Amino acid sequence: MLGFLQRIGKSLMLPIAALPAAALLLRLGQPDLLNIPFIAAAGNAVFSNLALIFAIGIAVGFAKDNNGAAALAGAMGFFVLSACATSLNKTINLGVLGGIIAGIIAGLLYNRYHNIKLPDWLAFFGGRRFVPIVTSGTMLVIGFLFGYVWPYVQLLISHLATWLYDAGMFGAAIYGLLNRLLLPLGLHHVINTLIWFEFGTFKGFHGEITRFLHGDPNAGLLLSGYFPIMMFGLPAACFAMIAAAKKEKRKAVSGMLAGIALTSFVTGVTEPIEFSFMFLAPALYVIHAFLTALSMAITYALGIHDGFSFSAGAIDYLINYRIAQKPLLLLLVGIVFAALYFVVFYFAIKWFDLKTPGREDDDAIVADVTENDAVGHTNGKYETIALQLIHDIGGKENITSIDNCTTRLRLTVNDSAIADSSAMKRHGAHGVVKLNKTNLQVVIGTDVEFVADAMKTLVNASEVLTENDDDSDSASAPDVKTVTVGAESICSPVKGDLVPITDVPDKAFSGKMMGDGFAVDPEDGLVVSPVDGKVSSIFPTKHAIGLTGSDGLEVLIHIGLDTVKLNGEGFTNYVREGDPVIKGQKLIHFDLSSIRDKVPSLITPVIFTNLDPSKHVVLKKKGSVDQGETDIITFG
Repeated sequence: MLGFLQRIGKSLMLPIAALPAAALLLRLGQPDLLNIPFIAAAGNAVFSNLALIFAIGIAVGFAKDNNGAAALAGAMGFFVLSACATSLNKTINLGVLGGIIAGIIAGLLYNRYHNIKLPDWLAFFGGRRFVPIVTSGTMLVIGFLFGYVWPYVQLLISHLATWLYDAGMFGAAIYGLLNRLLLPLGLHHVINTLIWFEFGTFKGFHGEITRFLHGDPNAGLLLSGYFPIMMFGLPAACFAMIAAAKKEKRKAVSGMLAGIALTSFVTGVTEPIEFSFMFLAPALYVIHAFLTALSMAITYALGIHDGFSFSAGAIDYLINYRIAQKPLLLLLVGIVFAALYFVVFYFAIKWFDLKTPGREDDDAIVADVTENDAVGHTNGKYETIALQLIHDIGGKENITSIDNCTTRLRLTVNDSAIADSSAMKRHGAHGVVKLNKTNLQVVIGTDVEFVADAMKTLVNASEVLTENDDDSDSASAPDVKTVTVGAESICSPVKGDLVPITDVPDKAFSGKMMGDGFAVDPEDGLVVSPVDGKVSSIFPTKHAIGLTGSDGLEVLIHIGLDTVKLNGEGFTNYVREGDPVIKGQKLIHFDLSSIRDKVPSLITPVIFTNLDPSKHVVLKKKGSVDQGETDIITFG
C-alpha cells in the first residue's frame, strides 16, 4: 500500500509540473499586467481542463514504460467515466479527483495488458492498442457505479473543506504539519492535491491554487504560509548549518548548502535542504514541521492571501504580487521566520551536537556533485553520477525499476539493505530513504530527471531485450544472467591503439563499475559491431550503443569521454534498437576531427556488462589494432 501511494504521489508531479507555464500565461494576460486576453485564455485553457490533464499525466506516470498509449487510455477513460456518471446524475462534478482515478486505472490496465496477444483475426487490436479499449470498458462499469456513489464523495469533500476552513488557524496549522510530516514518505502530494485543486468553489473553479489565480478573494489562506518557510526559513537554516559546521568541513559544505538555499528562495523547491538534515538530525526535522505549522497559522490569522502555481518561491511571489492580499506583510513575516530558523537551528545543532552536514564524525559528508572528487569530470556529469549510483545501490542486478518525481529518484530494488547510503551521499545524493526492503528513494535535487534518464539508459544498455515486430506492440525482457564465453572471436570495433580498461582516464570506466572490458584510442571515426547479435540500446545522444551477442554476452561501446554533452552533434547512427547485426557491420560514424577538440578524450571503452564475475579481460596484444581484428583479448 505504501508503494502504491508513493506511485500516486510521484505520478501527480507530472501534471503539476505543467502548471507553472499555464499560470504564467494566465497572470501575464490579466489587465493588471500585460492585459492581453488571448494570452490569459491560453493559460486558462489548462486550468479549465485540469481533470483531463491529471488523467493523462497520471496514466503516463503509472505506466511501466511511460508509453503514450497509457496517456490515450487515460484521456478516453476520463471521458467515458465523466459522461457515464453525469448522465445518471447531472449534479456530479468529478473534478481533478475523477481525473486522478481515471489515470490510475488506465496506468494499471496498461501495465496488465500492454503486451496482450489476441487471436489472429483480432491481432490488430492486440498489445498497446488493446489498452484504450479495455480502459473504456472498465470505465463504463465504474461510471455507472459513480453515478450513484459520487454524490456522497462530493459531500465528503465538501465537509472536509468546510471543517478545515472553519477550524481557522488550527486547520491551517494541521495542514502545514501534515504536509511536512508526510514529505519523507513522498505522500504530501496526496493531501496537497485535495487542497490545491479540490477544496472550495469559485466561478466553477475548484481548489486553493485555481481559485486564487482566477481572482477568488477568499483563496490563498492555506497557501500563503509556505512563503515564509521556503523563501526565508529554510534558506536561513542552511546558513545556520554552515555556521555550525566544523571549521575544517565548513568550506566543503558551504557551496552545496548555499546553492540549495538559493534554489529554495527562488523556486520554492526545498527537498534538497530538508533531506540534508532529515535523517542526520530527525529532531530538527520535527522542529521544522512545527515551525511550518506555525507559519501557516500566523499567515492565516493575519489574513494574508497569496498563492503559487508550483511552489512558494520568489518567482511566484513576484508574479502574483498584484493579486495577493497583504504581500508586504508576508515579507515581514518571512524575515521574522528567517531569524527564527537561524537561531533555532544553530543553537539546536550546537547544544544537542546534531550531525548536520559538516558535523559528521566520519568523512562522509554530503557533497555538491559539481565539486565531488569521487565523480569523474571527464565523463558526462549525469551519466557519471548515474554510474556511481548504480554501483552504490548494489549494481544493476539489484534494481528492478527506476522512476523519479521533482527532486528524488524513486527506485524499486530487490534488497534496499545492500544499498550504500554513505557512498550515494558522497556521489551527489542529498539524502537516502530506505522505506522498506524493496522501496528506495534517493534525493538528487532539481536535476533528478537527467540522472534518472541516464540510469535507465545505462541499465537498459546491459539488459537482454527481445522485441517483437512493431505491429504486435509487445515486448519482453527476460532475466539477465552472467555469461562465460570465449573472447577470441570478439573483434575491435574501432581502428586505433588498444588500451587496458584500467588506463581509461575516467574512474567510472577504469574502476569497472559497469563491468570489465578494454578500450581503443581511435584513428578514424567508424564503429563496427564486435559481435554477432542485436542492438539492445542506443543512447539518445548517439555517443554510445548497447549490443547483445548471440551467445548472450552484453557489450556497451562508449565513444569518447564526456561526448554526451555534444547532444549527438558529429554522430551518425546506422542501426536502430532491435536490429540484428553481424560482426564488422557499421554501427556509428563520428566526425573525429570536428569533435576531438570539444571533449577531453576520444578513448572508446568497450564494456562487457554481464561477464561472469570470476572472469576478467586480458589483452593479448599491445599497440595498434585494425577495425574488425579478432584474437585481441581473452577472458582470464
